[in-house]
Amino acid sequence: MSELEWLAVVFGLFNVALVAARNVWNYPFGLAMVCLYALIFYETKLYSDALLQLFFFVVQIYGWIAWRAASAAAQVPVRWMAPKSRLVWAAGIAAAWLVWSAGMARFTDAAAPWVDGAIAMMSVAAQILMARRMVENWWLWIGVDLLAIPLFASRGLTLTAGLYGLFLLMSIVGLIQWRRAAADERVAI
Repeated sequence: MSELEWLAVVFGLFNVALVAARNVWNYPFGLAMVCLYALIFYETKLYSDALLQLFFFVVQIYGWIAWRAASAAAQVPVRWMAPKSRLVWAAGIAAAWLVWSAGMARFTDAAAPWVDGAIAMMSVAAQILMARRMVENWWLWIGVDLLAIPLFASRGLTLTAGLYGLFLLMSIVGLIQWRRAAADERVAI
């Protein structure tokens, strides 16, 4: 457990807590966290997760801009996806996972290409859906956390596995809060 990992964990806790609260100021913490985790995951040969941090960096900036534009209020409005959109996203995630993980398994010495790839592809989708303020992002984050905890623990990233355990709890809280907010906002329209 390095100082770098400790710092990444602290930034991660602030990031997810503020996302669950629908506070736009989650993004500076998220940017700092992903920069640190890019280095940490590369060092532990979790290449999909290392590359994922670069994607997260770009999408964090996109999300920050989108959330600021969505509302001048303290909390951004959220909504549900259409059922057809859910099916399209699920199929896209599955296809991306198969292609990405097969490539990682064949062309790298990745430690766990299939699980790491699943985490990466689900995270990409969840991050985009979060930036678009869709409630379903939380279901994907819950799946990511359930896969990530044992993977990171197996790679000696005990603090990070613990962080993802907290992320799991925070994701459940975020789902509950966003579901309520989406219902309240639908009634208010």
